[in-house]
Amino acid sequence: MNFKSFIKDKILQISFLLFGIATIEIFLLAYPVGSFIKIYIPIIILTLYSISILIEYLQKNMYYKNIYKMLEKLQEKYLVTEIIDKPNFSDAKVLKEIIQETNKSMIENVNKYKYMTEDYKEYIEMWIHEIKIPISTSKMIIENNKTEATKSIDEELEKIENYIEQALFYARSNTVEKDYYIKKWNLKEIVNEVIRKNKTVLIGEKISINTHNLDIYVNTDSKWIIFILNQIVQNSIKYRKLDKQSEIEIYAKKGKENASLYIRDNGIGIKKGEETRVFEKGFTGTNGRKSNKKSTGIGLYLCKKLCDKLGIGIELESVQDEGTEVKLIFPNSSYIDMM
Repeated sequence: MNFKSFIKDKILQISFLLFGIATIEIFLLAYPVGSFIKIYIPIIILTLYSISILIEYLQKNMYYKNIYKMLEKLQEKYLVTEIIDKPNFSDAKVLKEIIQETNKSMIENVNKYKYMTEDYKEYIEMWIHEIKIPISTSKMIIENNKTEATKSIDEELEKIENYIEQALFYARSNTVEKDYYIKKWNLKEIVNEVIRKNKTVLIGEKISINTHNLDIYVNTDSKWIIFILNQIVQNSIKYRKLDKQSEIEIYAKKGKENASLYIRDNGIGIKKGEETRVFEKGFTGTNGRKSNKKSTGIGLYLCKKLCDKLGIGIELESVQDEGTEVKLIFPNSSYIDMM
């Protein structure tokens, strides 16, 4: 609290006080009162008022300073009214009551929208699980009736499955901590599962996969990391060069503090200056705006968001017309080690 501002708020009171002192002095002129009395009365009034003003300022300044200190330490700042001391001056009591009522209303409103969001999320998840049934049935029919036409339909169904999986993980991305289980996993098993998921398109597009040095164990959740790795591999497939043999190289390195998984391709790469923005939500870049790519800008955004939730580092380097490399960094320490 600034003392100058505090005094400005008291200008009206001070003006009335000075007017009262001047009035008393004028009345005293009509009586045979000594000069000492005439000087003593205004001095004592001004002194006592100044002391009371100073005490009030110090009291309020200390109270509000403590509130600011508490605010700095609090992560959920709206809870400050629950921990501050009960004020001993009336305007602060009124202010605290107003803030408490406001917070109560805000929490009720947030809970209302939180419930609506949870309800919508549950519906999306239910819809996703339901729609998987006709897709699986369609794939079984295609398996028993293989033709060039059904092969093309199967490829499109796989694309649909990918978008559905993306939607499911997007819906769950804010509550990862409720749906993951960290344990030791072999990177080779995880990578092989991702390759299996993409084998149809890899074979169909004659994309070679080079894997090595993957017999390394990391602490992670297999379901989430398979999704992340799958998004990266599918980007490599989508942004391949059509005029040359496409190759995806996947390998790992074990360090003292972490293990790194590399996914490198020889595709079209990313335009210089855009590689720093690929993890932004909705960013499609020059490549994504090409009509044959139809990028949503969600895949890598989700990868970054999920990696942050899981404590995994993610880095990307790319050279236009040469290829892209994504690195996933798994720290050696984990929740398992702390149990």
